[in-house]
Amino acid sequence: MRVFLTGATGFIGSRVAAELIDAGHRVLGLTRSDAGAQALKALGAEVLYGDIEDLPGLQRGAAACEAVIHTAFDHDFTHFADNCQKDYRAIIALGAALEGSERPLIITTGAAAGSPGPGQAAIEDHFDPEHPNPRVASELAGRELSQRGVDVRVIRLTQIHDTLKQGLVSYLIAHAQRTGRCAYVGEGLNSWSAAHAADTARLYRLVLEKGTAGMRYHASAEVDVSFKSIAQTVAQRLDVPLVALSAEEAVGHFGWLATFVDKDLKATSAKTRAELGWDPTGAGLLEDLQRAQL
Repeated sequence: MRVFLTGATGFIGSRVAAELIDAGHRVLGLTRSDAGAQALKALGAEVLYGDIEDLPGLQRGAAACEAVIHTAFDHDFTHFADNCQKDYRAIIALGAALEGSERPLIITTGAAAGSPGPGQAAIEDHFDPEHPNPRVASELAGRELSQRGVDVRVIRLTQIHDTLKQGLVSYLIAHAQRTGRCAYVGEGLNSWSAAHAADTARLYRLVLEKGTAGMRYHASAEVDVSFKSIAQTVAQRLDVPLVALSAEEAVGHFGWLATFVDKDLKATSAKTRAELGWDPTGAGLLEDLQRAQL
């Protein structure tokens, strides 16, 4: 199958590209740079120059392929809400190119809108369109396209990690390096879910090959990793103090990261595993943090 892959040179997208090519699929990868093009060619992928704001370019890429996997996202969290709307527009554009066909569109979002209630892990069957997390825009775009007959499949990410990057934890590490201390909020009992990057790439391939239109799938290998345990591991690795902050103190200390550090960001994956036969085997988040290149 020829697959148009956005974010093809990114942390997750590059893993997905390699996974697809190893499985015999052909990849048309979106990139903005000559360096990205060279990396894609080295993998054996084809190249399309552009970015997620080039909506006609996205549509050309989608129209030229039998499936689309959208992993690109602007991770400037100081403009998170605006970037979520940018993602909404990109998804709508990609879907418009597939409308009237049976070609699948696999989109990427976070797990927050899948939580049935405060402190509860997200489940695949739940979607809260009124969730305050701006990333809900991606699923709203997918739902709109599904109602127009597009085969949309959603992958919800947790903290995707290896020894180089660890999702939002990478920003926690960078913040602790800048400030000379690693903090958690209150008792640090809120939990984050996680999955290894290699397992996540395999999940994208399985959703492409075996997924169902309208379904949501969770990249969640570990459901409950307490934030305090994450902060403790980071503090130990950096040899900086571990401190507990009040919610009020956290806002001033963390900046934009304060939006996430005291939240439960967790998801179960029982339905994902049962439907696709997805069996995560990669290292756990804390294990990768112990070996991370900091």
